[in-house]
Amino acid sequence: MNIIVIGLNHDTAPIDIREKAAFNGPKLEEAIDILKNSPGIKENIILSTCNRVEIYANVTDIASGSERVKKFIADFHRIPEDVLNKSLYVHSGKNAMTHVFRVASSLDSMVVGEPQILGQLKDAFDIALKMKSSGVMLNKLMKKAISVAKRVRTETKIGESAVSISFAAVELAKKIFEDLSTKAFMLIGAGEMAELAAKHLINNGVKDVLVTNRTFERAEELAREFNGKAVEFDNFLQALVHIDIVICSTGAPNYILVKDHVHKIMKQRKNKPMFLIDISVPRNIDPEINDIDNVYLYDIDNLHGVVNINIEERNKEAEKGEEIVDEEVETFLKWQASLNAVPAIVALRDKAEAIRKEELENTLRKLGNLGEKDIKAIEALTNSIVNKLIHFPTAALKSASEDTEVIVDIVSRIFDLNTGTKNKSEDPGDRGNDEKQ
Repeated sequence: MNIIVIGLNHDTAPIDIREKAAFNGPKLEEAIDILKNSPGIKENIILSTCNRVEIYANVTDIASGSERVKKFIADFHRIPEDVLNKSLYVHSGKNAMTHVFRVASSLDSMVVGEPQILGQLKDAFDIALKMKSSGVMLNKLMKKAISVAKRVRTETKIGESAVSISFAAVELAKKIFEDLSTKAFMLIGAGEMAELAAKHLINNGVKDVLVTNRTFERAEELAREFNGKAVEFDNFLQALVHIDIVICSTGAPNYILVKDHVHKIMKQRKNKPMFLIDISVPRNIDPEINDIDNVYLYDIDNLHGVVNINIEERNKEAEKGEEIVDEEVETFLKWQASLNAVPAIVALRDKAEAIRKEELENTLRKLGNLGEKDIKAIEALTNSIVNKLIHFPTAALKSASEDTEVIVDIVSRIFDLNTGTKNKSEDPGDRGNDEKQ
């Protein structure tokens, strides 16, 4: 029962190595199948995303199992081992469990708190279940990782603060306007960040969308994508009268929207609030516009400031998440240690039951003809005595963690148990039940 993690991620490997090492499409199932039939690898799950490739395995021996998995990755993708090894990390035992829980909880992500990784981990687990490459140990590990991730997201605010420019723009819009679904939006220009912010606004309910661009064909193209309308660039000022939210990102070398423009627009709007986001560098919206009542203007530096504050907040929440991970790793270690005690627990119960039956049969023969009621009463009595006698050694075996081997040895010696032939993967405390989270 040796859990290992072999992998690489955005911190350890450049993008060209991550691309080469990825397990995409049919490659993933082929790789799982090869590992499933590799000596010394009892279970495996492969997680492959744009930012990380990781193999989780339950191996017979940590050292040889780790080397076998590393060689497999190199051979499968035809990457020289010396090149690959520079990017790989290897975790085993407690460190492996901690790593998996941190990955699931997005504490190890490029953007801490991003929600996508948990879905990707679930997908990896589903494929392993379908291919039957995951067993008792990794099934428990994955279920626990998913529950840990949910606990981190529930008990901390790690996912609440926007940490990208586009998300920050939308979060600010939500603070100014309670209901985005009733607001009109204009995209001026076609910068990548501006387009992404536009998509986030639409995903958050904005339906009335106008797009303008110096190249009208590009405006029409984006308008179709956003299910909106294209506006000639020369006419966008007139259209602003009906617009509540503006995102601007053009290549213009000067201001295309100045204070006088917005003064006139606000009079026509009867001073209804207006939210302007200028992602252009150099800026395309005159910063003096911010002096006008009910006009809220943010430039790229303002948004970076919001993002940096939010990153600090996420990092504080991540510290709480790390504490949760540490707690849950200890819980998992206790469960894992209890498996080592299973053969002794089973042997103890079997021996106690054999003695009880033998002594009961001897006693019933000596007592002669007893009624069925008396026989049942004596049987219940013997069951009760045996259960109470083995309760404490059984509890000690189940609760053992670091001292499992010592306690198993003591109990085995005291009760003269033979523990070498029992099934070590069966937990007698959970027979016939789903594994507890």
